[in-house]
Amino acid sequence: MTRARDMHAATQHIQGTMAFARGLPPPSLLPAGPRAVPHLMNIASHSQFHIIGITLDGKTFRPSDWAERLASAMSSFRPGGGKGGIGAYIGYSPYCVPQVVEGTKCVLVNEALRDIEPMAWDFVMNFARDNDLKVDELPPK
Repeated sequence: MTRARDMHAATQHIQGTMAFARGLPPPSLLPAGPRAVPHLMNIASHSQFHIIGITLDGKTFRPSDWAERLASAMSSFRPGGGKGGIGAYIGYSPYCVPQVVEGTKCVLVNEALRDIEPMAWDFVMNFARDNDLKVDELPPK
């Protein structure tokens, strides 16, 4: 049975990712080493995708701040997890960043998000699918 604490957004925000809410220790308590913290990964080695704010039938997706809202929902998924307390700051995750490309709102999503939290990756990609938004894979750098 899932405990209420595991589903609470504040728990996720404070602890960084849902993995820590499921009972794993915070990164500071994990053993050191390159494999010790799986979410500290090279973002550049993963594919990136643009979720474009134009529907498949050519209409501009609304509301106008959809990209910022989607990226804000993913803001706690970041290398090293989210930090609470005095060290916390407001910002987007490097795995999910709002952008404007050629005058169109987009969200740049890094596939590394799938490795650290598959449910977050599914949420973002299902958002695009459910709203008939175009998704383009970017060429590797």
